[in-house]
Amino acid sequence: MTEDAPVRVFDALKATPTPVRYLLGGVLVNQLGAFVQTFLVLYLTFRGASVSAAGLSLVAYSIGSIFGTMLGAEITQRFGPRATIMAAMGASAPLVASISWLSGPGTLGALLVVVGLAGLFTQTYRPAAAVMLSDLMPERYQVMAFSMMRIALNIGAALAPLIAAVVILVDWDLLFWIDGGTALVYALLAFALLPKKAVEAEGEAEPEAEAAGAAETGAAASGAAADGRSAYATMVRDRKYLLYLGAILLGSLTYAQGHIALPLELAADHYPTSFYSTVLTVSSVVLITCELKITAYLSRLPKHVRVITGHLVEAVGLAVYGLTSRSGAFTIAGAVLVVFGIMIAAPSMFAHPATFPATVKARYIGTMQAVGGAASALAPLFGVFLWTRLGGGFWLLCGVVTAAAGLLALAGVKQPPEPSPAKDAGAGTEGQPEVVGGTS
Repeated sequence: MTEDAPVRVFDALKATPTPVRYLLGGVLVNQLGAFVQTFLVLYLTFRGASVSAAGLSLVAYSIGSIFGTMLGAEITQRFGPRATIMAAMGASAPLVASISWLSGPGTLGALLVVVGLAGLFTQTYRPAAAVMLSDLMPERYQVMAFSMMRIALNIGAALAPLIAAVVILVDWDLLFWIDGGTALVYALLAFALLPKKAVEAEGEAEPEAEAAGAAETGAAASGAAADGRSAYATMVRDRKYLLYLGAILLGSLTYAQGHIALPLELAADHYPTSFYSTVLTVSSVVLITCELKITAYLSRLPKHVRVITGHLVEAVGLAVYGLTSRSGAFTIAGAVLVVFGIMIAAPSMFAHPATFPATVKARYIGTMQAVGGAASALAPLFGVFLWTRLGGGFWLLCGVVTAAAGLLALAGVKQPPEPSPAKDAGAGTEGQPEVVGGTS
């Protein structure tokens, strides 16, 4: 969005439709009880499982999560967002709750199946939520809407460990019962409060191509949804979208190191464990309190300017982590810079797939989320392996990789300038679909 008048936070909140408020409330409730991925390894080792078995369970969950976003995209495309959210959360609830019953000896095979399915269905709702958000939110506030969803997810992620710390004192098993309960609550909220409106039926043409997300393939994407293969074939041919996915992959790999390699760095430099908690708290507070305002303030800048600027700021923050051994102040400064980079770039990055036509939008969103999930699954291997060999130089590498991700994002979302009216006059293009990609 590049209008002269910037988007204001209050105007965006006021313009948010009631169903979107319900949707974001459901996301928050679900995230408040999202304990599996964070506490699964600790729980299983507490119950006597070996470290290798616990790690294998986490791998099963991560693999399920990757395929879950793709499954969610397909279900959303065929049956609509509301039905997908209801089905995903309804299936996830009993699977997550049953993890505590399968943590004993001799049940590893069944545990891996259940945990993998839990990861599958837990993530299936995410493409549906993104599609519904983009369908219901006024176009002017699309990027702000994705920023709101990110804030809901981050509030839940910040509060969930605090809730878990209290729950664990009562009973470890309650973690998974509460997780299953919040999933069930989200399913019931979707049934009672979310609209039945589905995405546009496959095979119907967009009335306009204004929502196309890539200039060279927007028109093709509008008509390439006779089946899933057509949509994915179009995506594979979309060079700009592939560059964008490359940015998601590299950016997710490096961003995750704040939760993987940074604790290792702090431990090696003999910081107390509480210091890492302080870093996380500062990051969460800055993000939750500032993201909407930052997104609104930058709304008049072109999307490609926002994404490259955000990646470069984040790259500097990651490089500053390399100075952690000299002073904890560098760690705090690096964390703040990383968060500011995320706030600048992430809303536009996450909103980008939602600018594609309804006939392919769910699949584009699902693919983006699957790539991000794959990067998160690979991040521990990437981080631990390289950090142990490069030490402080690892953070400089992370900065370089993040800057490279920014260049890929720039190439992936930047659109050619709109032709001037003088050039349009008599151009002989009447009747041809207009292609305007990635506007936000």
